Amino acid sequence: MNYKSILAAIVLSASFSCVTSCSEEDLSSESVIVVKQTNDTSFDLWLKENFLKPYNIQFKYRFEQNEADMNYYTVPAKLRDAIKMAHIVKHLCVETYNEVAGEDFTKSNFPKMFFLIGEWEYNNNGTFILGTAEGGKKIMLSGLNYLTQHLWNADELNDYYIRTIHHEFTHILNQTVPYQTDFKLVTDKGYVVDNWSSEPYESEYLQNGFVSAYAQKTHEEDFAETLSLYVTNTPEWWDALLAVPGCNAAAIRAKLDYVRDYMEDSWGVDIDLLRSVIIRRQSEIIDGKVSLDDITLNN
Repeated sequence: MNYKSILAAIVLSASFSCVTSCSEEDLSSESVIVVKQTNDTSFDLWLKENFLKPYNIQFKYRFEQNEADMNYYTVPAKLRDAIKMAHIVKHLCVETYNEVAGEDFTKSNFPKMFFLIGEWEYNNNGTFILGTAEGGKKIMLSGLNYLTQHLWNADELNDYYIRTIHHEFTHILNQTVPYQTDFKLVTDKGYVVDNWSSEPYESEYLQNGFVSAYAQKTHEEDFAETLSLYVTNTPEWWDALLAVPGCNAAAIRAKLDYVRDYMEDSWGVDIDLLRSVIIRRQSEIIDGKVSLDDITLNN
């Protein structure tokens, strides 16, 4: 008897035993599946008071397989980094839009779920995903376990986390109210889909009329990149970007005009005011004026 036949005999024997033993007992009315229950910690209570009750926003920091993308290897977010990020999102995103556009805007449009994971989502081409927006209601933020090392540098905090949130929120707004189709005509022949991370596109995006290499992927990403980079950086940074030799500044300015008009006409948001508030609130975090770690973890 070969190995395959032996294995089949074992399986058949086990199946017969199961049928015999099960027939002698009544089925239990109790489920054999036990769902692990967790008690609310002080952080959970803080999230309820600062996100769930006022804005109906779920802030998920515990790992949940059904919220994660199983195409990537990842790990849960560290609790201390999750606490810091919750404070950052509250001060630098939620309350920013409250100040600029009013609480009704925030309550109606800000994503209803944040989901945190500890590691970046790495792609085969050497790039990695900072965050995603799904279904007009959820933002996933990755790489939380690297937050502390980037936290006190404004450029790094922006590049890895804050710009991502505003980028993904832009997608959510666009899903609710589409922007003018003429936007994509400004650089309509410049969109290269997944080739954005390869040469020459990765190094020549400014010459091609884009604010970042990733903006060359699609016009949807271009719109979100243009807005998020504009509002999370200083006027001096933006002017220096457009002054780079060879930059197609005319195309970038034309697309920024579409972005500006869209945000004003569709949402009543002045992107210059939004930028000034983000920069001020970011400096308050960098300068330590906002506590990011004021939650005890003894319960």
